[in-house]
Amino acid sequence: MARSHLLQFYSETASDHRGRSLQQLQAQSLSALESTHDYIQWLFPLPERSGASAHAPILTPADIAAFRASDALRTRLVQSLAVMLRFYGLESADTAAGIEIRRSPSFRERSDVWLKPFNHNFLRLTRILRSLSLLGCGAQARALFACLEEIYREHYDIVSEETFEYWSRAVVA
Repeated sequence: MARSHLLQFYSETASDHRGRSLQQLQAQSLSALESTHDYIQWLFPLPERSGASAHAPILTPADIAAFRASDALRTRLVQSLAVMLRFYGLESADTAAGIEIRRSPSFRERSDVWLKPFNHNFLRLTRILRSLSLLGCGAQARALFACLEEIYREHYDIVSEETFEYWSRAVVA
């Protein structure tokens, strides 16, 4: 059986619909991560068609099984997560208790970009949480959710209850 375009992309043998490799997307500048809107679907695919990008891959059951079975694919997915954590001003750490995601020293500066009412990055975070959960990186999804829950509790005037509910449901997926 032929490997899907998404699996080829994450295996670094194919590029996305615009000719960008996984490494190129992961190496984008912080400003490009904010202003470009068709990469997040490649880094964090979902089983539903994207309303934002007609060229986005659609995650299949075979893709999910391949990610869950492959350390290499999941490692690349966690590298994509690290890119987005840097964008949000967050960082991941392995602790005695497991994976922890927390605010990095750049959080204050980075949150000025995304921690605003009705920001499209809230949707991106939902996508990231759900994709991680589906593709075998549940520990990372739960750690990110725990960090976002803390941010929500401190910034409930910015992050709506509805957004928080989407984040909550995304981790359970």
